[in-house]
Amino acid sequence: MSEEAPDSAQSRTPRFKPPTNDPWKGFRGVCSGTLILEMIVILLALPVVSTVGGGLTWFSTLYIVVLAILMVLTCGIQKRPYAMQINIAIQVLVLLGVFIHLSIGIVGVIFGAVWVYLLYLRRDIARRIERGMLYGQRD
Repeated sequence: MSEEAPDSAQSRTPRFKPPTNDPWKGFRGVCSGTLILEMIVILLALPVVSTVGGGLTWFSTLYIVVLAILMVLTCGIQKRPYAMQINIAIQVLVLLGVFIHLSIGIVGVIFGAVWVYLLYLRRDIARRIERGMLYGQRD
C-alpha cells in the first residue's frame, strides 16, 4: 500500500477564496452586448447590400436576417459552457458573408478581432481566478 503525502490533501483544496463578485457574470454581459452590437451592424448592412453591388436577393436577405436572429438568440445562452463555441461559430458565418457582399465580410473581420480579444480576456480571467489575483480572493 502506498502512503498518501501529507500535503496532497491541501493540494485538493483551493488556495484562494472565490472572488467576491462573479467575474464570469460581467464577461457574459460583455459577450451578450457584443452580439447585440454585431446584430445591429449586420442589420444596418442590409441597405448597403441593397444599394451597392448586385442588390438584395432572397438568399442574401435570408442569410443576413437569420444571422441577426441567431445573434439575438445566442445572447440567452451565455451561461452555458458551450456558449463561446457558438459565438465563434456565428462569427465564422459572418465571415463567410463576404461571399454575399464585401461589406458583410468587413463587418466579420472587425468583429472577429473583437471576439479574438474576448477569447484573450476569458483566458486572462481564468488565470487570475486560479492565481487569486481578483478582488476579494485574498484576506
